[in-house]
Amino acid sequence: MPTITIKDQTTAGKTTGELTLDLLTETLTVRELIRSRVYQEVDDFNRKQAAGSGDNFNGLVQPTGAEKALNGYHLKAPRQIAWRPQFEKACEAFEHNGFLILIDNRQPESLDEEITLRATSTVTFLKLMPLVGG
Repeated sequence: MPTITIKDQTTAGKTTGELTLDLLTETLTVRELIRSRVYQEVDDFNRKQAAGSGDNFNGLVQPTGAEKALNGYHLKAPRQIAWRPQFEKACEAFEHNGFLILIDNRQPESLDEEITLRATSTVTFLKLMPLVGG
Protein backbone atom coordinates (compact mmCIF):
# COMPACT_ATOMS: atom_id res chain seq x y z
CA MET A 1 0.00 0.00 0.00
CA PRO A 2 1.85 3.10 -1.20
CA THR A 3 1.68 6.49 0.44
CA ILE A 4 2.09 9.29 -2.07
CA THR A 5 2.30 13.05 -1.91
CA ILE A 6 0.15 14.98 -4.35
CA LYS A 7 1.16 18.52 -5.22
CA ASP A 8 -1.05 21.21 -6.70
CA GLN A 9 0.83 23.58 -8.97
CA THR A 10 0.15 26.57 -11.14
CA THR A 11 1.31 26.72 -14.74
CA ALA A 12 4.17 28.94 -13.50
CA GLY A 13 5.42 26.03 -11.37
CA LYS A 14 4.36 27.44 -7.99
CA THR A 15 3.20 24.77 -5.52
CA THR A 16 -0.14 25.87 -4.04
CA GLY A 17 -0.96 22.83 -1.94
CA GLU A 18 0.11 19.38 -0.88
CA LEU A 19 -1.79 16.30 0.24
CA THR A 20 -0.50 12.96 1.49
CA LEU A 21 -2.63 10.05 0.36
CA ASP A 22 -2.62 6.40 1.41
CA LEU A 23 -3.66 4.15 -1.47
CA LEU A 24 -4.99 0.61 -1.23
CA THR A 25 -3.15 -0.56 -4.34
CA GLU A 26 -0.33 0.56 -6.62
CA THR A 27 -2.37 0.15 -9.81
CA LEU A 28 -5.53 2.20 -10.23
CA THR A 29 -7.32 4.36 -12.78
CA VAL A 30 -7.07 8.13 -12.99
CA ARG A 31 -10.73 8.23 -11.87
CA GLU A 32 -9.84 6.24 -8.72
CA LEU A 33 -6.89 8.55 -8.01
CA ILE A 34 -9.16 11.60 -8.28
CA ARG A 35 -11.78 9.90 -6.09
CA SER A 36 -9.19 9.08 -3.41
CA ARG A 37 -7.82 12.60 -3.47
CA VAL A 38 -11.23 14.31 -3.32
CA TYR A 39 -12.50 11.98 -0.59
CA GLN A 40 -9.41 12.69 1.55
CA GLU A 41 -9.50 16.47 1.16
CA VAL A 42 -13.25 16.63 1.88
CA ASP A 43 -12.84 14.34 4.91
CA ASP A 44 -9.97 16.49 6.23
CA PHE A 45 -12.04 19.65 5.77
CA ASN A 46 -15.14 18.16 7.44
CA ARG A 47 -13.06 17.11 10.47
CA LYS A 48 -11.68 20.64 10.81
CA GLN A 49 -15.21 22.04 10.50
CA ALA A 50 -16.46 19.71 13.23
CA ALA A 51 -13.61 20.90 15.46
CA GLY A 52 -14.59 24.52 14.73
CA SER A 53 -11.41 25.50 12.93
CA GLY A 54 -11.73 27.32 9.64
CA ASP A 55 -14.23 27.75 6.88
CA ASN A 56 -11.87 27.77 3.88
CA PHE A 57 -11.77 24.68 1.71
CA ASN A 58 -8.51 24.18 -0.14
CA GLY A 59 -9.51 21.48 -2.59
CA LEU A 60 -9.34 20.53 -6.21
CA VAL A 61 -12.69 22.03 -7.23
CA GLN A 62 -14.94 24.75 -5.83
CA PRO A 63 -17.84 23.55 -3.67
CA THR A 64 -21.33 24.75 -4.50
CA GLY A 65 -22.13 27.95 -2.63
CA ALA A 66 -18.49 28.83 -1.94
CA GLU A 67 -16.57 31.89 -3.08
CA LYS A 68 -13.06 31.85 -4.46
CA ALA A 69 -10.55 33.16 -1.89
CA LEU A 70 -6.78 33.65 -1.78
CA ASN A 71 -6.22 30.33 -0.02
CA GLY A 72 -8.94 28.12 -1.43
CA TYR A 73 -12.70 28.55 -1.34
CA HIS A 74 -14.58 30.42 1.40
CA LEU A 75 -17.84 28.90 2.60
CA LYS A 76 -20.40 31.57 3.44
CA ALA A 77 -21.62 29.55 6.42
CA PRO A 78 -19.92 26.66 8.22
CA ARG A 79 -21.14 23.33 6.86
CA GLN A 80 -20.02 19.86 5.91
CA ILE A 81 -19.15 19.18 2.28
CA ALA A 82 -20.31 16.00 0.52
CA TRP A 83 -17.47 14.22 -1.27
CA ARG A 84 -19.48 12.71 -4.14
CA PRO A 85 -20.57 16.02 -5.78
CA GLN A 86 -16.97 17.24 -5.42
CA PHE A 87 -15.74 14.04 -7.09
CA GLU A 88 -18.23 14.43 -9.95
CA LYS A 89 -17.16 18.06 -10.48
CA ALA A 90 -13.51 17.03 -10.44
CA CYS A 91 -14.06 14.33 -13.07
CA GLU A 92 -15.93 16.82 -15.24
CA ALA A 93 -13.16 19.39 -14.81
CA PHE A 94 -10.55 16.78 -15.83
CA GLU A 95 -12.52 15.88 -18.94
CA HIS A 96 -12.89 19.58 -19.88
CA ASN A 97 -9.23 20.45 -19.26
CA GLY A 98 -9.80 22.37 -16.03
CA PHE A 99 -6.68 20.66 -14.72
CA LEU A 100 -4.27 18.03 -15.83
CA ILE A 101 -2.37 15.39 -13.92
CA LEU A 102 1.31 14.59 -14.28
CA ILE A 103 2.49 11.25 -12.91
CA ASP A 104 6.26 10.89 -13.00
CA ASN A 105 6.22 13.59 -15.73
CA ARG A 106 3.73 11.62 -17.86
CA GLN A 107 0.24 12.93 -18.55
CA PRO A 108 -2.64 10.42 -18.50
CA GLU A 109 -5.34 11.34 -20.99
CA SER A 110 -8.51 9.64 -19.78
CA LEU A 111 -10.28 8.92 -16.52
CA ASP A 112 -10.19 5.18 -17.22
CA GLU A 113 -6.46 5.02 -17.97
CA GLU A 114 -4.64 2.69 -15.59
CA ILE A 115 -1.64 4.09 -13.75
CA THR A 116 0.90 2.56 -11.39
CA LEU A 117 2.00 4.59 -8.38
CA ARG A 118 4.83 3.87 -6.01
CA ALA A 119 5.97 5.73 -2.90
CA THR A 120 8.60 7.42 -5.09
CA SER A 121 6.09 8.58 -7.73
CA THR A 122 5.68 12.28 -8.36
CA VAL A 123 2.01 13.24 -8.72
CA THR A 124 1.14 16.80 -9.72
CA PHE A 125 -2.29 18.30 -10.33
CA LEU A 126 -1.76 21.30 -12.58
CA LYS A 127 -4.69 23.70 -12.42
CA LEU A 128 -5.25 25.50 -15.69
CA MET A 129 -6.56 29.04 -15.69
CA PRO A 130 -8.98 30.09 -18.42
CA LEU A 131 -7.76 32.96 -20.57
CA VAL A 132 -9.62 36.23 -20.23
CA GLY A 133 -10.57 38.29 -23.26
CA GLY A 134 -10.43 37.22 -26.85
